[in-house]
Amino acid sequence: MGDFRWGLIGPGGIAHRFAQAVQALPGAHLAAVLGRQPDKTAAFAARWQRTDKPAPRVAAGFDELIGAGALDAVYIATPHSAHGEWVRACLQAGLPVLCEKPLVPHAALGRELVALAQQRQVFLMEALWTRFLPIYALIGQWLAEGTIGRLQTVQSSFCFPADAGPESRLFNPALAGGALLDIGIYNLSMSRWAVAAATGQASDPLDLVVDGVLAATGVDARVTATLRFPAAIQAQFVCGFDGAAENSLALFGSQGSIGVPQHFWEGTRAVLTRAGQAPEVHERPFALNGFEYEIAEAMRCIRAGLTESPQMPLAETLATLACMDEIRGRLGVRYPFEQAP
Repeated sequence: MGDFRWGLIGPGGIAHRFAQAVQALPGAHLAAVLGRQPDKTAAFAARWQRTDKPAPRVAAGFDELIGAGALDAVYIATPHSAHGEWVRACLQAGLPVLCEKPLVPHAALGRELVALAQQRQVFLMEALWTRFLPIYALIGQWLAEGTIGRLQTVQSSFCFPADAGPESRLFNPALAGGALLDIGIYNLSMSRWAVAAATGQASDPLDLVVDGVLAATGVDARVTATLRFPAAIQAQFVCGFDGAAENSLALFGSQGSIGVPQHFWEGTRAVLTRAGQAPEVHERPFALNGFEYEIAEAMRCIRAGLTESPQMPLAETLATLACMDEIRGRLGVRYPFEQAP
């Protein structure tokens, strides 16, 4: 089986991490790059060229990017507001897609694109890399085995003071800015993941309490939420661009706790504390930079002829989008391109 050929749309900040992982993975390479600024796109491709792999092509447009069967999949890393148009174009071209989180800014568009992927039988996956990290495989095993007893509470924070103007992707409504979509998705998605790992099934919250602070542009600068799940499990989180936090994840059970300290979304360490016992520190370092696990999963699924990943199913992506819609709705946040319900 030959090298897996990746195309990349949107050579911005997070795309560098993807390119670094792909170019270091055996059996894969970055084949082509498409961006809005030719000079920037060319510089990106040059930066990630390796002597042992074909040089990435710089595409002038989408048709040139996909070529005539020149790619096996496309990774999309544009601003959130542009995800939908590029996902649609790839699916219509029959090209498998790995799209940065959030898949799209709202659930209605998500449902439309998932239906298109299923209709055309083309692989689609949201690139929420945290769910594929080795430390969470270990934590998932603990939760499934009841190592800390019955899971009761999930708490997490993801906050940093953002030094960005109103036109930046963080605060611009036209670019689907806001803390929830950009960083709070990690809090919400990993809370849902923990509930599913502990109970054996994915569940929607039974109810939620939401508060927040809006930026001058009208998007959410800070969100706090408490979600009540089945099995008497509560999840609490805060995300924001207007202050600092521990940025950790904590799971509390009837017989112990699990903590992922600092930067839980890219965690490599877990602290397991069982009642009456000293804390245990477990390390699971990345093989490369952390993105290799979601990339490997996408390639595995595509080569196996699957249309979605069992680790990041499309139903879970849609459920998370619907929950974020509800949270934003309660805060009064609506994007200019979003249709009224």
